[in-house]
Amino acid sequence: MLANSELMTVSTMLLMVVGVVAGLIAGAIPGFTIAMAVVLVLPFTFGMTAVQGLATMIGVYVGGLSGGLMSGILTGIPGTPSSVATTFDGFPMARKGRPGLALGIGVWSSFFGGVISAVVLVLVAPQLARIGQEFQPWDYFALMAFALTVTASLAGDNMVKGLIAGFIGLLVATVGEDAVVGVPRFNFGSDAVQQGFAFLPVLIGLFAFTRLLSDVQDTKKAQENLGAHSAESVRIEHMKAAKEVLSRWGNLIRSSLIGVFTGVLPAAGSSISNILAYDQAKKYSKEPEKFGTGTIDGIVAPESANNATAGGALIMMMALGIPGDIVTAVMLGALLIHDVVPSPTFIAEQPTIAYAIFIAFFLANFIMLAMQSLTLRGFVAVTRVRMYMLASVILFYCALGVFALNNVQFDMWTLFWFGVGGFVLRSLGFPIVPIILGVVLGNIAENALAQVIAISTDPMMFLTRPWSLFFIILGLFSSFFHVYQKNRSIKRWTLGFIPAMCLFLSIPVFMMEGVFRPVLGVGLGLFGLYLIVQRARSGWKLPDAEPVMEVGDL
Repeated sequence: MLANSELMTVSTMLLMVVGVVAGLIAGAIPGFTIAMAVVLVLPFTFGMTAVQGLATMIGVYVGGLSGGLMSGILTGIPGTPSSVATTFDGFPMARKGRPGLALGIGVWSSFFGGVISAVVLVLVAPQLARIGQEFQPWDYFALMAFALTVTASLAGDNMVKGLIAGFIGLLVATVGEDAVVGVPRFNFGSDAVQQGFAFLPVLIGLFAFTRLLSDVQDTKKAQENLGAHSAESVRIEHMKAAKEVLSRWGNLIRSSLIGVFTGVLPAAGSSISNILAYDQAKKYSKEPEKFGTGTIDGIVAPESANNATAGGALIMMMALGIPGDIVTAVMLGALLIHDVVPSPTFIAEQPTIAYAIFIAFFLANFIMLAMQSLTLRGFVAVTRVRMYMLASVILFYCALGVFALNNVQFDMWTLFWFGVGGFVLRSLGFPIVPIILGVVLGNIAENALAQVIAISTDPMMFLTRPWSLFFIILGLFSSFFHVYQKNRSIKRWTLGFIPAMCLFLSIPVFMMEGVFRPVLGVGLGLFGLYLIVQRARSGWKLPDAEPVMEVGDL
């Protein structure tokens, strides 16, 4: 194959290795995003062939997605937005004295998620691209509304504070100039505030600055290091980590498919997929109370999902010319520079470049595994550094990365004030994650809603479009899922929760185009009826030992 011969050259492979290493470094530095790394690499690809340039950028992309877990697990500060959810369980596991195992699980989850995504990319690219074509503004808004229901799961026992935190995030997203009509909002006469709060300074302020303030407020704690003092903290348990990940194959495959599906949706990206996958893993778990304390499933889900998102985003870039995220938008520009225009006939008209992308994405995951394995020991050594020293260095690089993004002084103040505000909210018992979720999804949901209103003011469109109805139903059940989890095997109504969800979801699936999905909808409805019959035959009797049907059994 011509694509294989053009890709399998010494120079191209070396460029991919350099790209992966650059991505790992960029992803591991809080404040230095994957998009920034790909943009910096883009000028160097102008003198390369299209295959070499894309292979290099794919290497940066894959390396960056995996590199973010290093700082997230070792310091509790996500290197990239795609690793936000990884910190929830990765950092607690590292602080319990097992950073080597936590990092190993993250690396192998990223690898398997990327490989699964690569297989899906090759096998079902045309079909997944058609799903992206079906989405209209109503569907996007319903999807964002569903994603916002994740706050109910992430809020923990204090639902009220979690919802307040989510609304704070949505409010932050509304500050600045309206993207649709250009009207200033909540700027209080300030030109700087009129530009709105950039996402990266907000993210770093809430996570990095807040975490650093919490860690150094106690003098004794500031003198301690991040990890354990034993040799366990510097030994990478690759074999054990790989076995642990593979033993959770259900969570791995489910999270990877969530990542692929999210990548197919334009403008969604890995910053959403990692949180969604974490939320679903928590809901499917028989021990959801352990999430946030250092559970393995809490690392497997977000890391496999964020790497798998790249495959879905590449599908949309090649099939429709629609970037799934900022990185694929840059790659799209690189294709256009080489006079290659992605379209529904791209694979047929440009088979060499198309299959080169398939192969490069597949190989990049193996290169990432090898290069990260070689450098992990050095990153684990960071756990020996005293907290007050590490905090100073991290804060310096965070501030440097924030300022370098737009060269705007106001971004530095954004980082500072959100850091202080996050520290106060955290001290009062408010979760930080729902705020980030509101900031991420706020603008996307608002733009989708503006498009909906511009097209039609008929609210019934949300109920007549299959995908919109699907996400509305899923969002309603997701909002009450935490109540179901707390009361399952205790209250009788929980026996009807899963059957009801199957029956309601079967309606929009049956309404979808084609043959397979309507048949799937019928099967889902029959499965729901079967569960109801089984419950009725047993007299709706609560089990003594937890055999209640789980969502994971679907």
